[in-house]
Parts: sequence; structure tokens; C-alpha cells
Amino acid sequence: MAKETSLETKTLFNFQQRLKGGGARPNLFEASIVFPTLDAKTTIENQTAIWDDEVQKDFNFNCKAAQLPASNIAEIPVPFRGRILKVAGDRTFEPWTVTIINDESFNLRTAFETWMNTMNDLVTATGNSNPSSYMGTGFVKQLGRGVKPASTGHLSTDNKSSVLRTYKFEGIFPTEVSSIDLSYDSSDTVEEFTVTFQLQNFRVLSTQEAESTAFNIPNITEKSE
Repeated sequence: MAKETSLETKTLFNFQQRLKGGGARPNLFEASIVFPTLDAKTTIENQTAIWDDEVQKDFNFNCKAAQLPASNIAEIPVPFRGRILKVAGDRTFEPWTVTIINDESFNLRTAFETWMNTMNDLVTATGNSNPSSYMGTGFVKQLGRGVKPASTGHLSTDNKSSVLRTYKFEGIFPTEVSSIDLSYDSSDTVEEFTVTFQLQNFRVLSTQEAESTAFNIPNITEKSE
């Protein structure tokens, strides 16, 4: 006679205990970019792009959507006597896309257009050929709702949220700044556009690395006149 099996009943209360912090929320995040070292002021279409701390802060606030990256490893099929053995292949990294709210300063759109222009000029089709001269670094932090993960208390007096995880995107550069549709029919809306970055790799930062990550620090030094 087959032995009877049973499974412990799981209640809603059991689930509540396992759902740490009430679940991570997709609207609690902060993205940041360390731009490559370029001239402090570069002109594109009569617009002056200033790669400074204000551009970095604008990105922190106006980046309304981003992604925690996918992790992909290809498979290599190896035939053997009518069967297929699947072994691990090479890792690939998908592009990173962010959505940005456009304000009337056009600072961010101008900054990304300028970044692309340094790689391939709109008119002359020339640009920086050294990858280190046009590649930057991106960060995205998943934030928690409390002072620390799964916190039972309120926010701290200095209004700091816990950082649940930090991803670092290395060697990024933009390959597409999307169009912005204009129409008389559009009302009660604010312009948005997306920027797609290629990247060399990403990694998850340790707690110590994440705490030492300096966001909003300009890496551009004004040139003396």
C-alpha cells in the first residue's frame, strides 16, 4: 500500500510573516549616472550642455522609470547518442533603458544628446574613438519603506530610506534618445523620453560599497578661460 503524503497547511498569517517589509515596491528607487569625463561645456545645436552637479541632481529626480537588470546565460547544446546535453554558455547583458521627465530647461535631453554627439558628431560624423572617453557608470538603488529592511519603525529624523539593493552598470553609453511626440491633441500631460544604454557588465554592490557610492558628485572640472 502506497504511503500517504501530506503537506502542511499554509495560512494567510504564515504568508504575512514571510512577506518581509510588505514586499518591495517598484516605485521606490533612485537612479544615478556618473557621466564620462568631457569638456565642461560642449555646444550642440546652439545649446550649452553643462555636465555638472545640477545635471546629476536633475537625473535623480526626473528619472521616473528604470529597471533592475535581467541575468542571462546562454545554453550550449551538446548532442550525445540521440539526446542533448545542455551546458552553460556565455553571459550576455541586455541594454539598460530609463524614462525621463522633460522639463522646460531641457537640461537632461541636451546632456544626453551631447553625450551621443561626442561619440558621433551630427554633422561631421567624427567623435571620440577611445571607449574610456565616452563610457560612464550607472547606478540604480532599490529603496525600502523604512529606516532599514523590513523595519517596524518610522523613518529616521534625517528622512533616510533603507537601500535594499544597489546595481552598478559599468561602461555604459547611450545608443538611443527617443523622440518626443508633439500634438495639439495632447493635454494634461508632461513630456517624457527614453534613453537606451549599452553596457559592458553589471554587478550587485555589497552593503559597504553601496554606502560609499558617491551619488551627485560632478566629475567635470570647469576649464579655465
